[in-house]
Amino acid sequence: MTIEIDVLTLFPGMLAGPLDESIPGRAVARGLVTLRVHDLRAWGIGRHRSVDDAPYGGGAGMVLRPEPVGDALDALRRPGTTVLLMDPAGEPFRQATARELAGLEHLVLVCPRYEGVDERVRSLVDREISIGDYVLSGGELAAMVVIDAVIRLVPGVIEEASTIEESHAAGLLEYPQYTRPAVYRGMGVPSILTSGDHGAVARWRHAEAVRRTLHRRPDLLAGRELTADERRVIEEERDARRSEGDLA
Repeated sequence: MTIEIDVLTLFPGMLAGPLDESIPGRAVARGLVTLRVHDLRAWGIGRHRSVDDAPYGGGAGMVLRPEPVGDALDALRRPGTTVLLMDPAGEPFRQATARELAGLEHLVLVCPRYEGVDERVRSLVDREISIGDYVLSGGELAAMVVIDAVIRLVPGVIEEASTIEESHAAGLLEYPQYTRPAVYRGMGVPSILTSGDHGAVARWRHAEAVRRTLHRRPDLLAGRELTADERRVIEEERDARRSEGDLA
């Protein structure tokens, strides 16, 4: 399976370096991903290739006009295309979203600038995506986050086992990882990891994932259907915190 990704931006150079390196760069080199970055000004208006204008009703900044975006999407869209608008008001980008997008055949990412896009552009896209509750100078950094998260989930890009137990893949944060040396500045490696008992290691890792999620992202557990083992770990942690005076 391969995926094609087109990006519409006013600053193509922002994406070239990061996406040429590491996993995205290797995925493109191996033919698993086709990645194209387009300068939105190619569809600009008039001899100056204008893409923005002052907002109706007044106010600070400039707004991307709908015509260049619409014309660009007309040129790039085909059957099977999904168009994403990077926007802080969009749906939250989550691991499940990345996995869903990785299964599609063609993505077009639109990167707004200035004060955003003319509202009518929203009728031209399929989804609006936000990578967090904050505002960036433009959609390029958000697009790179989405592209990186999606590419690594395309089959064949990295080992499938690497994505199964990582944070958010199964609704939990990832368990702690250790490597050599066995002791560093007085801190050792949990003995169970060197025991050779793979079943015990798997149970330990799952329990640690639950503990880490409870402490750092308890919101992830709120909507999770907990197993008996997960409930036991959570109760043990809460009992320990009560005994330490951390909980009432």
